[in-house]
Amino acid sequence: MLLLGFVVGAVIACEEVKEPSVYDNWEEKNKLFVDSISDLAAGKVVATAAEADAMQIGTYYAIETNTSTNYQLQYIYVKKLLSNTDGIRAYFTDAATVYYYGTDITGARFDGNFTGYSAIDNRTLDGNDNLPTLFNTPSTFTISGNIIQGWKTALQFMREKERWMVFIPYQSAYGKNGSGNIIGYSTLCFDIIVDEVIRQ
Repeated sequence: MLLLGFVVGAVIACEEVKEPSVYDNWEEKNKLFVDSISDLAAGKVVATAAEADAMQIGTYYAIETNTSTNYQLQYIYVKKLLSNTDGIRAYFTDAATVYYYGTDITGARFDGNFTGYSAIDNRTLDGNDNLPTLFNTPSTFTISGNIIQGWKTALQFMREKERWMVFIPYQSAYGKNGSGNIIGYSTLCFDIIVDEVIRQ
């Protein structure tokens, strides 16, 4: 009995000194992150292709999107790093080859095919750093295919050879439940370069 009491006490003591995780209060942390970007994009909403072309380099904008799950009106947030008004833009029925680098709000990488900017790159992003190398290969995505809603929206506003930072709240990503190594309520942050639009 005395031994059992000692074991229980030891377990409780271990729990009391448990180190906090960066994923503690994850929903609230993601909400604060999105709110901070929403404040930077306040009043700057892109709704048309012409407005996307007129986006200023390095400025945050909001784009209305449908949600991947059953939520109300939602926005993704974007910042154009490289512009190319001569490049073609993908339609919903098209595909695109894309270089991308995906991180959560802590800057931890969860996916990608090159080493681009992360969510926590605070220095001035000029778009000419961390470019794909000869060792990187773009991935092909069909816009109407099995990709999250935030990607469907962003890829239809981007032109070939443009580079954008794209911030996708969980409502237009993987929702409350997450997917694979992406936990629920995660805001997804992407550095995206559209290499080529493939007309279908």
